[in-house]
Amino acid sequence: MDILLKLTQEFSLKPWQVENTVKLIDDGNTIPFIARYRKEATGLLDDQLLRSFSDRLTYLRNMQEQKEKIISSIEEQEKMTDEIRLSIENASTLTELEDIYRPYRPKRKTRASVAKAKGLQGLADAIYEQNPQSPSSFELAAGYLNDEVQTVEEAVNGAKDIIAEMISDDPKGRKIIRYSCKNNGRIIVSAAQEELGVYEMYREYSEPIKSVASHRVLAFNRGEKEGFLKVSVEFDKITALTILSNIHIKNNSPTTDEVRNAVEDSYTRLIFPSIEREIRNTLTDTASESAIKVFAKNTRQLLMQPPVKGRVTIGLDPGYRTGCKVAVVDATGKVLDTGVIYPAPPHCKTEEAKKIINHFIDKYGVDIFAIGNGTASHETEVFAAQLIKEADRPIHYMIVSEAGASVYSASKLAAQEFPEYDVSLRSAVSIARRLQDPLAELVKIDPKAIGVGQYQHDMPQNQLQAALDGVVEDCVNSVGVDLNTASAQLLNRVAGISSAVANNIVKYRQENGQFKSRDQIRNVPKLGPKAFEQCAGFLRVSESENVLDNTAVHPESYEAASKLLKLCGLTACDVREGHVEAVNRYIDTYGTCAVAQQLGIGEPTLIDISKEIAKPGRDPRDELPAPLLRTDIMGMEDLKAGMQLKGTVRNVIDFGAFVDIGVHQDGLVHISQITNRFIKHPGDVLKVGDIVTVWVLSVDMDKKRISLTMKEPEKNGN
Repeated sequence: MDILLKLTQEFSLKPWQVENTVKLIDDGNTIPFIARYRKEATGLLDDQLLRSFSDRLTYLRNMQEQKEKIISSIEEQEKMTDEIRLSIENASTLTELEDIYRPYRPKRKTRASVAKAKGLQGLADAIYEQNPQSPSSFELAAGYLNDEVQTVEEAVNGAKDIIAEMISDDPKGRKIIRYSCKNNGRIIVSAAQEELGVYEMYREYSEPIKSVASHRVLAFNRGEKEGFLKVSVEFDKITALTILSNIHIKNNSPTTDEVRNAVEDSYTRLIFPSIEREIRNTLTDTASESAIKVFAKNTRQLLMQPPVKGRVTIGLDPGYRTGCKVAVVDATGKVLDTGVIYPAPPHCKTEEAKKIINHFIDKYGVDIFAIGNGTASHETEVFAAQLIKEADRPIHYMIVSEAGASVYSASKLAAQEFPEYDVSLRSAVSIARRLQDPLAELVKIDPKAIGVGQYQHDMPQNQLQAALDGVVEDCVNSVGVDLNTASAQLLNRVAGISSAVANNIVKYRQENGQFKSRDQIRNVPKLGPKAFEQCAGFLRVSESENVLDNTAVHPESYEAASKLLKLCGLTACDVREGHVEAVNRYIDTYGTCAVAQQLGIGEPTLIDISKEIAKPGRDPRDELPAPLLRTDIMGMEDLKAGMQLKGTVRNVIDFGAFVDIGVHQDGLVHISQITNRFIKHPGDVLKVGDIVTVWVLSVDMDKKRISLTMKEPEKNGN
C-alpha cells in the first residue's frame, strides 16, 4: 500500500503537500507549529485538517503493520498464495483484513476444531465437494468411524460443523451479507422493563440501519447498558441464506442437503451474531466519532469566547444553606477580597448581603458580576439585578457556566494556587476568571468536565481525551500566551512545552523575575533547541525591548521582519505606537510575491508578519462578537409565545441547540427551527457563544422546558 498516494487521494492534496507534511510530522514538529510556521511547506493546511491528516497517517501505518503481521503468519502456516497476498495488499480497512485472516487465525476450541481433531476434515471436504456421483453423506461417513467417532450420525454432524466454520470464515459471503445488512437491515429496540423513564420513546422502536442518527445510537446504547432497553439487529434470513447458497451450494448431489444445513447453521450460529456485533460496533464507533467532533467543536468555541478585559469582577458562587460565596478579582485576575453572603432562602439576609457587595463595589470599583449557573443561581441573579438597579454606577452581570468548577476547586492545582481559601471560595474565583478570560481559566480543568457535548461518558475516553486535548492546544496557541503571567497549566498547552518544562518556566520566573525577552527562556532547564523552536512563536513578552517578542512572528523570521520595517522606514517605536501604514503601502506597491522574494521568505509568512506588525499583542478573540451582558432579569413565568429575545448559544448538539435567554433555564431550538433551509447538523449554522435572536414557541413550567425558534414568525396580514 502506497500510504502517501492514499493520503493524497483521500485529502485531495498535491503530492508535495503530503510528502512535506509527513516529513514535518515525522521530524517531531507539533501540529500548531506546522500550521502556523510551515505554511509554505504544507500549502496552508490548518490545524484541524493537520490533526485529521496525522490521525489518518497513524491509522494507515498501523494497518500496513497489521498486513505485514498477517502475511508473516500465513506464510509460517505455509498457506500463502498469490491470490491471498493480493487480497491483503488491496484491503482498505481493518475489517477487510480481519475477514481475509479469519480462516488462518489461531482459534480457541470450537465445534469445528473438535471435529477436526477427531479426523473428520476429509469427510467435510468430501461432503462440501457435492460431487453428483458421490455416495450419500452417511455412506461416506462410514469410512471415518474410530474410537472417538462411533456413529455415522456423529461423523456427519462433525463434518457439518467443519463446513459451517469454513463458510463462516469465507470473506466473500461475509462481505456481501455485511453490506446487505447495513443497507437493508433494521435496528430493533424494545423495553426490557415496565418503567422506561427517559427512554420511553424507545419502548417499541425500529429504524433502518442506514438512516439511524448518531445521537439515537448513543441513547439506546446507554438505555441497554442501564438495563432499560433491549437492542438487536434484524435482517431477512431468507435473503442471507440465498446469498450463502449461491456461493456454497454447487450441485444437486447426494451431499447437498448436508451442505445446505451447514449453510443455515453457519449463518444462524456464527455469521449473523458476528455481523450483528460488527454493525452495532460500527454504529457506535460512527456515533462516538460524530459526538466527539461536536464536543470538540463546542469546546473550541467555548475556549475562544471573547474575554471581558479590563473589568474588576465579582464572582458569585450561589448556594442556599451554605450561602453565596463571593470573590473580587481585579482586571488581571488577581484576588482582591472574598466573603460569603446569604441573600437566598433559608437565610434571606438580603439587606446584609447588599451592604457587603456595595462595600466591595465602592472599595474596588467593581464593573461586572459573574454569576455561577448552579444551585440558587436564579435567586442570586434576582439579587444582583436588584442591586444593579440601585447602584450609582453602571454595572452588568453575566451568567457563567459552573461546569467543572467544583472539579477545579477541589483539585491539587487549586489548593496550590489558593492555599488560603476553602474549596467554595476557590470556585467563586474561578467563576470570575472564566468571565475575564475563559481560555486561561478553563485550561485548568479536564475538558471533559466542561459540559458542552452529549453522551460524553459513553464515548471511547482515550479518543475523546485526545480530541479535546488537541482542541485546547490549538486554541491556546492560536491566541498566544503571556510568558510572564501564564500559569503552568496554560504554559503546558503551548506547543513543545511539557509539564516539567512548564513548571520550570514558572519556577525560573519566581526566582529571576520577569522574562525580558523570548530568547531568555533558553535558560530554562530542560527547554532545548527543539522545544524553543516549537514554542517561541506562541509566547508573548510585552515587556521586551524587541517589539516582535510581543507578536506571533517567530524568532526565525525576526531578520526578515526587521528588514521589512527598514525598507518601509519604520522603527520599533512606530510599531509600538501603531504607525505602520507604510508596511501595507509598500507591499501593495511592489506586490506580495516580489516583497517576499526580496526578504527571502514565503508569501504566507510575509502576510502573517505584516498582520502582526500592524497589531502587536493582538488577541484573535477580540475580533469576535462580545458576550451578552445583562442588567435586568426575567423568569420563565414572564415568557409568552411569540416573544422575541436575544440569547447566547450554550451548547450545540445533534438535534438542536440550547440557548441562554436570561431566565436561568436554557431553551431548546430544535434543528427544524434553526433555519428555513435544510441543514444536516445544527453546527453547520450555529456555534457555542453565538448571540442569536429567538422567538418563544412554548413554555412548559412543570417540565421546565422552553421551546424556541430562530425563524422569524410571519406577521399578520402577510
